[in-house]
Amino acid sequence: MKSVLFFLLVSTQFLYGQDTIKPGSNLITQGIPPIPTFIADDVLPYSESRAAAFCDWNPTKKEMIISTRFGNVNQLHVVNSPLGSRKQLTFFNEPITNAQFDPINGHYFLFTKDIGGNEFAQIYRYDLATGKSTLLTDGKRSQNGGIKFSNSGKWIAYGSTSRNGADRDIYIMDPTHPASNKMLLSLSGGGWGVLDWSPNDDQLLLLQSISANESHYWLVNVKEGTKEPLTPQDEKQVAYGQGVFSKNQQRIYFTTDKDNEFTRLAYMDVVKGTIQYLSSSIKWGVTDLDLSEDGKQLAFTTNEDGLSMLYMLNTTTNQFRQIKSLPTGVYSGLSFHKNGIDVSITINNAQSPSDVFVYNSQSGKYSRWTESETGGIPTQAILPPSLIQWKSFDDKMISGFMFSPPKSFAGKRPVIINIHGGPEGQSLPTFQGANNYYLNEMGVVIIYPNVRGSTGYGKTFLSADNGFKREESVKDIGALLDWIAQQPQLDKDRIMVMGGSYGGYMTLAVSTFYSSKIKCAIDVVGISNFNTFLKNTESYRRDLRRVEYGDERDPEMATFLEKISPLNHAEKIKHPLFIVQGGNDPRVPRTEAAQMAEKIRQNNGVVWYLEAKDEGHGFRKKTNIDFQRNATILFMRKYLLGD
Repeated sequence: MKSVLFFLLVSTQFLYGQDTIKPGSNLITQGIPPIPTFIADDVLPYSESRAAAFCDWNPTKKEMIISTRFGNVNQLHVVNSPLGSRKQLTFFNEPITNAQFDPINGHYFLFTKDIGGNEFAQIYRYDLATGKSTLLTDGKRSQNGGIKFSNSGKWIAYGSTSRNGADRDIYIMDPTHPASNKMLLSLSGGGWGVLDWSPNDDQLLLLQSISANESHYWLVNVKEGTKEPLTPQDEKQVAYGQGVFSKNQQRIYFTTDKDNEFTRLAYMDVVKGTIQYLSSSIKWGVTDLDLSEDGKQLAFTTNEDGLSMLYMLNTTTNQFRQIKSLPTGVYSGLSFHKNGIDVSITINNAQSPSDVFVYNSQSGKYSRWTESETGGIPTQAILPPSLIQWKSFDDKMISGFMFSPPKSFAGKRPVIINIHGGPEGQSLPTFQGANNYYLNEMGVVIIYPNVRGSTGYGKTFLSADNGFKREESVKDIGALLDWIAQQPQLDKDRIMVMGGSYGGYMTLAVSTFYSSKIKCAIDVVGISNFNTFLKNTESYRRDLRRVEYGDERDPEMATFLEKISPLNHAEKIKHPLFIVQGGNDPRVPRTEAAQMAEKIRQNNGVVWYLEAKDEGHGFRKKTNIDFQRNATILFMRKYLLGD
């Protein structure tokens, strides 16, 4: 009946000239038929949900800056009490998602902003007394960020590619006097970042990222502008993460997978170089940490099969306890207030979008500081996702999260397989936002797989798709297709695969491997040819991507990458394909999408193409997101549901 009604509505609207959704002048659309306005009207309540994320505490009072959206893009707001009113501070056309107060007086804060998703972020100072924003960096095609304030509050250290666009050097600046900006270290490679200043501000802790599986710590003498290794440079399969100095400067608390499958909390004696592991009794990875102002407590979180846990560690005894009173979900934004008691946590779960909570480490109680609107979605009716598992071609166990529609939908349900990017990412049981429309109104099951190469399951699993093993992760989806066929509630004949970035590559690869098993696919900013991708991606990313995907300068690897690239197997794609791209994408350039769309057309295949001229690696502006979603719903109705 729903299919018949949809056909009659569409037919009537086209016959009588009913309004359709007009793409903005910033959008390039090819092959996408007119989208009737009733689709936008139908999905509207779902598209109006929003989320809030913690940015920073005011150092002089119990007040915070959050990022949330009340217009087209996220902006910065101040909140001064639990569930207090939000006062918007920034009003730009581009999204702002980060802020750092000056740590002494709170007279100003710093934030970064790019243009049109190009990721050439610049640093700005916002003065609270005047409401004026001042550009502090060069304003050119350089990437600036990773800001860390000194303990005195006078200086910041940050990374910038301004010297040559490829290498990320370390600069220091007095933010109140931009002319003081100077390069501290000239470095090679794009993977450098500042983690912390020592308590007396004479040293910096740097992280050098080689890949997801390898990184190194360095100590920098700020006065001399020199660096020395803090960890062995010959460790090839050891990753280091966050790190902070202890208040007496004798230790560094940090995370690492050294000598272990998962990331552990540890501390290092800076002089002796010895390491003591602190969280070995927890059989999952540590994801975040923050040290209190007085150094007596350290808060840290873990990822335990996709859900977060909070722990508090006494730095005198090294004993920790799990905090069980907080809502279940995925945690981020962990930050102590200067009072050493209150800890911010941004919490997201399937029934609630991201919101900011504050845990009082003294009383053991928490308060909720934001409550984001869900656009009228009855969140209490949302079913929690199920953790599913299946065996792949080599008997490796793969897992994912399955979101199911209400039980009022009878019969076998169509399926979306949504593959995360990264590739070192992880799908988590988070709030689905507008995707709840697919569940609640279209009766579609959504499965988020964590194929080999995903984070969260140990470093062996993380590296299991590297180099010449790239297509083994594609076979994990092939095994999932077989698993779906065995489930009585799922319709193996109505499956759509979609994904963004690396997930976009996976979508295209699955489309060539298993075209006969899927009805349609949506590729968002995906890689279609690894060799052209590595040639055209921004230079500051290229070396990091070569470690993951393979070095195309090696003839054997170049041949392999050419062999597995979906562009060279496009003739195998027999189902409709929807390609979405940002015109300013610095990571996966628009050429990857354009060449794939053209190849499908040459093969007389069905391809819809959507490009936003004012977006980068995925859409961030609500008007563009809405058009993409409306087109996706029409695509799904036509090719997945068969309406």
